[in-house]
Amino acid sequence: QVQLVESGGGLVQVGDSLTLSCKDSGSTRFQYALAWFRRAPGKEREFAAAISGSGRTTYYGDSVKGRFTISRGNGANTAYLHMQNLEPADTAIYYCAATARASIDTEVSYDYWGQGTQVTVSS
Repeated sequence: QVQLVESGGGLVQVGDSLTLSCKDSGSTRFQYALAWFRRAPGKEREFAAAISGSGRTTYYGDSVKGRFTISRGNGANTAYLHMQNLEPADTAIYYCAATARASIDTEVSYDYWGQGTQVTVSS
């Protein structure tokens, strides 16, 4: 069973950096592909970034490309999202998700989700 827990959200200023963490509190050793999605107020959930189980392949949404970096940690299903040059449009609840499927850049592939962490970018 995969149980994802996000942390690291908070209130920051325009141009600041922030790193989100996602950790699996379950006992699986299988390395799932991990992704970050976000939901801004009044909008649908949006793909931000994904990383393969091996860590060798990453994908980014157009709105974060060049500013956000996804990486894997030492745990079997640990991931980080390092966000730079944050903008008010980045204000959202950020969700971590895991999948064993091959297609990792689409929301429908993901079977396991965390509860989310709020990121607010103030101008």
